Amino acid sequence: MSEPKFNNSLIRWIDHRLPIFTFMHHEMHEYPTPKNLNYWWNFGSLAGIVLVIMIMSGIVLAMHYTAHVDHAFQSVERIMRDVNYGWLVRYIHANGASFFFIVVYIHIFRGLYYGSYKAPRELLWMLGVVILILMMATAFMGYVLPWGQMSFWGATVITNLFSAIPLVGESIVTLLWGGFSVDNPTLNRFYALHYLLPFVIVGVVVLHIVALHRFGSNNPLGIDVRGNQDTISFHPYYTVKDAFGLGVFLILLSAVVFFLPNSMGHPDNYIPANPMVTPAHIVPEWYFLPFYAILRAIPDKLFGVLAMFAAIGVLFILPWLDRSPVRSATFRPIYKVMFWVFLFDCVALTWLGAKPAEGIYVILSRLFTAYYFFHFLILLPALSIFETPRSLPKSIGKPVLGGGGAAMAAAPAAPRERS
Repeated sequence: MSEPKFNNSLIRWIDHRLPIFTFMHHEMHEYPTPKNLNYWWNFGSLAGIVLVIMIMSGIVLAMHYTAHVDHAFQSVERIMRDVNYGWLVRYIHANGASFFFIVVYIHIFRGLYYGSYKAPRELLWMLGVVILILMMATAFMGYVLPWGQMSFWGATVITNLFSAIPLVGESIVTLLWGGFSVDNPTLNRFYALHYLLPFVIVGVVVLHIVALHRFGSNNPLGIDVRGNQDTISFHPYYTVKDAFGLGVFLILLSAVVFFLPNSMGHPDNYIPANPMVTPAHIVPEWYFLPFYAILRAIPDKLFGVLAMFAAIGVLFILPWLDRSPVRSATFRPIYKVMFWVFLFDCVALTWLGAKPAEGIYVILSRLFTAYYFFHFLILLPALSIFETPRSLPKSIGKPVLGGGGAAMAAAPAAPRERS
């Protein structure tokens, strides 16, 4: 690591004793980044920025929220009506959760398309899946805090799923509830964990970034960089690009916050929780719907719960299911098509998760659930054996510096071992 020369004497004094500025200079300015990254790579840094927004807005809300079943709903209404700009902070936090999942889901599907889970980035990918799980737990607990009808009954239904676990299921549910029903101890547990888990996410994100910088970013071609001719410094080239992406994101978030603040919520959650009145149709937030559809697609409760958790768990072993030596779908003609089929499958499961568990919706849920696992457990291993990938360029700069398409056509066939 080169020692940068800082002009400011105060910065030099601090850096000599605590080299944080040298670290930032190395990780942002000197950090070599593939020169062909497109805007799909914005969503990684954007997810980090949204996490900061969620933590800051959450801390402000926690100052005014009352974690008690008799006062939680009224405290949220007080935040909306009496706290200065409380409505704005709450709408940013509530809609920010949805936007957080949108950003992360796009980030994940980008990784699936360009093979960012392949060696040597397996642990980087697995840490990303851990972040997703922690996000889901945090979001679920946060959804319970307003203590509306959908909050109460969503907590009742989801926590009851653990009762399907043989022998210890009932004990786990009692532990989660803090008693024998969803009540005040449940709300206090969820409030404490909802406040704590974002900081756990920050810790895992730090590990995620360390793992990323160990081997550098993947790129749209999915090939390893070859020296300085294939890389540029992260700053200012990608910081400017990320700033543009952040501007677009904030415009979209602002449009929803100011004009459609309740579009991604459920109207029943504006009714105080009532254990004596069951909503006609209990549904989680939209970002849980594909997994909810998988849960309901299987008639047996235990196997439904196992399938729902397996839908996320299979992502952990994805680097070993897809053994193709080529990372990017750009050079995998069959996988490219099947990726879009899989994306359609996930969108269909999201739509089905919001529908009643009856009739044609159950049949379709079972078909799309079957394909979900078929894609990972059968199709990807089979493609690793039978698919013939297209030729790879020798370097990132070769298609441009060496004659574009002609250089790619002249490149040797993809090797059969990992790059």
